Amino acid sequence: MPIKQVVVNSSPLITLYKSQLAELLPQLFGKVQASPAVWQEVTVSKDDIAARSLPQSTWAVQTETVTLDPLVSAWDLGAGESSVISYALSKPDYTVLIDDAAARRCAISLNIPTLGTGGIIVLAKRRGLIPSVEEPIQALRDAGLWLSNGLVTLLKQQANMP
Repeated sequence: MPIKQVVVNSSPLITLYKSQLAELLPQLFGKVQASPAVWQEVTVSKDDIAARSLPQSTWAVQTETVTLDPLVSAWDLGAGESSVISYALSKPDYTVLIDDAAARRCAISLNIPTLGTGGIIVLAKRRGLIPSVEEPIQALRDAGLWLSNGLVTLLKQQANMP
């Protein structure tokens, strides 16, 4: 299913900025939506590249205030995760860019399409934006994103790599 519009959680934003891969987002999706809660989480520390860069980006757009859906609130997720899933639940054309396992389970249980940061790299490779997934995956790991060896193998397979 093609991805029409995305709403992003803080983890993919922070990790992509730290790994120097954030510009893949507008290349893949055009505008990227971030809820006020996510915007706050990303920009709270001015000592961080994501905090300094997000407000200057031309492709990231802050959504209107998000009312948390009771179905999402019941999962007891973080503020950012809850807001992006609630936003996508109210806007059926949206895919959630999110890494947290519980949040992904919540979104999937509500039939909301999800894509993790590793999946963004695979999509960029498939669309010819990057020549290989190996260096970007290592950059994500170096930036602090935990990716198991099994997941890395799967991502390489999905990108049609040996």
